[in-house]
Parts: sequence; C-alpha cells; structure tokens
Amino acid sequence: MDTQTHSSSQLMALEDKYGAHNYHPLPVVLAKGEGVFLWDVEGKKYFDFLSAYSAVNQGHCHPRIVGALTDQATQLTLTSRAFYNDVLGVYEQFMSNYFGYDKVLPMNTGVEGGETAVKLCRKWAYTVKGIEENKARILFANGNFWGRTLAAISTSVDPSSYKGFGPYMPGFDNIPYNDLEALEKELADPNVAGFMVEPIQGEAGVVVPDDGYLRKAYELCQKHNVLFIADEVQTGIARTGKLLCCDHEGFKPDILVLGKALSGGVLPVSAVLARDEIMLSIKPGEHGSTFGGNPLACKVAMAALEVVRDEKLAENAEHLGQIFRSRMQSLVDRSDLCVLVRGKGLLNAVVINDTEDSSTAWDICLALRDNGLLAKPTHGNIIRFAPPLVMTEDQLHQCCDIIENTILNFS
Repeated sequence: MDTQTHSSSQLMALEDKYGAHNYHPLPVVLAKGEGVFLWDVEGKKYFDFLSAYSAVNQGHCHPRIVGALTDQATQLTLTSRAFYNDVLGVYEQFMSNYFGYDKVLPMNTGVEGGETAVKLCRKWAYTVKGIEENKARILFANGNFWGRTLAAISTSVDPSSYKGFGPYMPGFDNIPYNDLEALEKELADPNVAGFMVEPIQGEAGVVVPDDGYLRKAYELCQKHNVLFIADEVQTGIARTGKLLCCDHEGFKPDILVLGKALSGGVLPVSAVLARDEIMLSIKPGEHGSTFGGNPLACKVAMAALEVVRDEKLAENAEHLGQIFRSRMQSLVDRSDLCVLVRGKGLLNAVVINDTEDSSTAWDICLALRDNGLLAKPTHGNIIRFAPPLVMTEDQLHQCCDIIENTILNFS
C-alpha cells in the first residue's frame, strides 16, 4: 500500500482501527527524517526535540550509519547464534574496547538489555557471591522505567504500567531514588545481589540526582559485594554530555546496559557489558536471542558509535545543554506557566505549573507542533526536551525561540 496517497487524518484513522490502542501519540504523521529535522506526510518541516526517546542521538538517517546498514544488508543479515558469523567477534572486541569492559552480551531492545542484566546479576549471586538459591534480591529506585515486560513492570510504581498485569516478579524491591540512607539500610541484607538504577530518570521527567549520589551508591555497593547495574539505555551514548552519564562521577558500573542510540535509531540494538567474573556466570543455553548479535546490527552499532566519537557528540551535548538550560531558566523567570528546568547535556525537561492530570503540557506540545517543533509530555505536567546531538548552536537558538514564543503566547 502506498502511504503517499494517504493524508495524516487517514493514516491516523488506520492505526486507530487496525492497531492496538497501547499508545497515545501526538497527532502528527511523520514520513521523512534527516539530521535534526522531521517532515510529515503533507510536507511540513519540524525540529525533532524528542529524538525517539534518545534513540537518534546521531540524527535521523545519518549517512554513515545508513551506509553501514545497506552495505551489510546485501551480504548477510542473520544467522542466529547457532553458528558463528564474520562480524560478531569484531563487534564484541570493538564494544569491549570502546567502553572498557571484558565482555559484551548483545541483545536487541532496551528492555531485553535490562532483563539480561537482571539475569546476570541473579546468576552471579548464586554462583559467585554464594547466595542461597531463590533468595537473591535486586533493588530498584522508585520512579524507574526500563520497559514494560512483566519483570520491568514488577519494579514500577506507576499504576498505568503495572495495574492489571499481576502477579509480579518476586525478589525485586524498590527504594527511594537519590536516597543513600535507604540504599545502605537495604544493603545490610546479605541476600541483596544488585542495585539497578538510571543515572537520570528519563521517563519520570528527567529527574537528576544530587551530585555525588551515584558515586557514593556505587561505593556502598562495592562495600557490600553488591553489583551496581547502570541502566544507561536513555542516558548513555553521549546524551548527557559524557559518553556515559556515570562518567560525570568517574566510576565504571559493574554491569552497563545500553540500547536506543547504540544503533542511531536504525534498528533495535542493545548490549550488556560486564567483567568476566559476572559475564561468565551464564553458560550455553541459559540466555540468548535469535537476533542478538546479528551481523546487520553489529555493523550498524559500530558505525553509530564511530559517529559519536568522530563528531564529538558528547562535547556538543555538554555545550548545547548549558545554553539550553540558560535559555529555559530565563523563560522560567518570565513565565507563570514554567516553574523549573532541569537536566544534563541535551536531556532536559521543563516542569509546567500545573497538576499531573492537567492537559496543559499536552496542549503546549500541540502548540509547539503547530510552530514547527516536536516534543512530548511525560507525567502530565513535564515536557521533555531532547534533540539529536548533531544539532548546531544556531539551530538550538532557533528552537529556544520557538519554545519561548509558544509558551509566552500560550493561552
């Protein structure tokens, strides 16, 4: 079927009629992307300020990444892990060296990366730490979001994620985010095997912990022989102004979970990295994925990471992030609608002076869309602003002008 013959309203109606109603998208139908721009089916051009939830850090359809995709697609796409292929080992070496770990376990989606990390942690707990079988506990922070599998929602405190899907996974316990005292209290239990945490909670509204929290949490985990698992699916790959968000505090997590921008938004690629003691606790047949480590994904991921390094995207995110927060703080000072700006690098949010059940943030995003910029609310009264990291300073100022004018003239 040729979608070019359909209008936006017709295409949205098709999704409504034939698709599951598990999403509530902003009403815009996109047909093309390039760099920091998107176009809808009618040809209107927009600045992208969501970056597919940080999956397109390198910009839409980056030619180097698309080139790697098309070159490999004509050679070999999938063998499964029943056989070796001529790209996986090269990719594993590249990833291990790039991030400084002994080994990598390739998967597809971010939530699969989280599931893999949890399985690794449990297996390590029984085979290395010596916790009694089926007694291992893993701690998570309130406000976390790492997907919507049954395991992931078992750690959620958001009823829209978990309500109606029980019973929930045992052995998972939540503690307050950004609370070292609560963490230390739980770590006194010798059955605690791991602490899985987002360095910045993206879906919760770009919640940034106190300076030093992550480093001290890591040190507490080391003290109690507990694995620190960093969920950097959204914060990793240069988004926050460093290659990894944990790099801001100068430590390397025991288990690192990556996804989203690992492929530059071209196809699902995720990865879990760890040292040998942890990674080798899992044996053949105990974990895997038909598509995990496929040659196409491996080539794409290497190209995506080379773009991050060669184009200095972490440095650009750090520089532009400071400008963006300065501009938005000026807006907060002038507008009764905006009460707070927070973030790091180019992962930022503006809190709207309203309740979570208000439509104000949604309505502002509709107005932003009309003015040529795409963003999306989270938790009702928070707007997340996260453009591709290839954005220029001039483009950023254009976008800040759009945001300021839209909010100052919003009624």
